[in-house]
Amino acid sequence: MAAINLQKGQKIDLTKGNPGLSKIQVGLGWDEVTKPKSGGLLGGLFGGTPAAIDCDASAIMLDANDKLTSKDRLVYFGNLQSADKSVKHSGDNLTGAGEGDDEQINVDLSQVPSGVQKIVFVVNIYDCLKRKQDFGHIANAFIRVVNPSNGQELCRFNLTENYAGKTSLVVAEVYRHTNEWKFAAIGEGTNDASLSELIRRYK
Repeated sequence: MAAINLQKGQKIDLTKGNPGLSKIQVGLGWDEVTKPKSGGLLGGLFGGTPAAIDCDASAIMLDANDKLTSKDRLVYFGNLQSADKSVKHSGDNLTGAGEGDDEQINVDLSQVPSGVQKIVFVVNIYDCLKRKQDFGHIANAFIRVVNPSNGQELCRFNLTENYAGKTSLVVAEVYRHTNEWKFAAIGEGTNDASLSELIRRYK
């Protein structure tokens, strides 16, 4: 079965249409827009190419009121798994180079605590203010959900919008609906300059 390509704002069932699905792998990827080569006008004036863009993917586990109730429920490069071990991060990718997923977050849906209603997936640019970087420097960003038991890609959301000037992205969310899990494509750019700023909206 071919993966479902989603548009911004679309939602799909994950578990209802995939009986037995209890674990998902959420892959996030992006490419850096080609930088000017050193030695040209910019290189001559400012001494070489700009710093590589370090995008960081994180998962925020929220309660029924969309609140982050514990720091252990924020999974990112500095905390690679939730305290209950239901959400695990693959680790930090510093450049976004290469094909495929740049960072992956694995979710054991059967182990997510009952008090967690939603898992929000976000991406922010590390040290963006100091490096003067934003998502206008990023292309081909996507999020996809894979069934790790057979490698089948269940859905994909390509972020085709222009996010120039934005420094963080609320990419998508996985959430409970009755006794099932659903996926929603969000694609909202924000001006939060760090992950700590971004999570303030969930406190």
